[in-house]
Amino acid sequence: MSNDLFKHKAASYEQVNHRVANVENIANSILKRIRFKSTMNIMDFGSGTGLLLEKIAPFVDSITAVDISKSMNEQLDKKRTNLACEIEILELDLAKSRLNKTFDGIISSMTMHHIDDIQAMFNKFYSMLNKGGFIAIADLETENGSFHTEDTGVFHFGFDREELSNFAKVAGFNGVEVSSVSTVHKPYGDYPVLLLTATA
Repeated sequence: MSNDLFKHKAASYEQVNHRVANVENIANSILKRIRFKSTMNIMDFGSGTGLLLEKIAPFVDSITAVDISKSMNEQLDKKRTNLACEIEILELDLAKSRLNKTFDGIISSMTMHHIDDIQAMFNKFYSMLNKGGFIAIADLETENGSFHTEDTGVFHFGFDREELSNFAKVAGFNGVEVSSVSTVHKPYGDYPVLLLTATA
């Protein structure tokens, strides 16, 4: 397994106000755009400490949390008994591995910029969804590289809206929409966040 780039920050991850506020904005936007059902089994890609999935948990049957970071998964595991649905936590690099399961939906927050081959990941998302399943993928809009002040395996300085839409369309997704849903306010700049939604 790869070096855990979040090991030193996992325990204090949720103590950063702008991070928590951003994920709350993303979660609220997903809840407005996606019609969740109590029978759904979804995946949270890059689940981290569970900031996003804990907001979605009351509306679904189960969530498979996938993250490469052992330390982040350990923080999520501590929340397990307080989550409003069944949860499975997998320490897995989905960019390099296959997960032989299908889902009714895939959610993700601020993870795609850590993925090298974006098209390959969208293709994989499509292959992992049940017919009519959805994706709700949030990440930074194109920025100048100043968002990250440390190396946490960053491959992309955000994404252009049209570029992001095309990745989903090429993978086979329908009804692709990209919306501005949040802004991360840091001392040295404001960083817009996009949400892409689509169906398989």
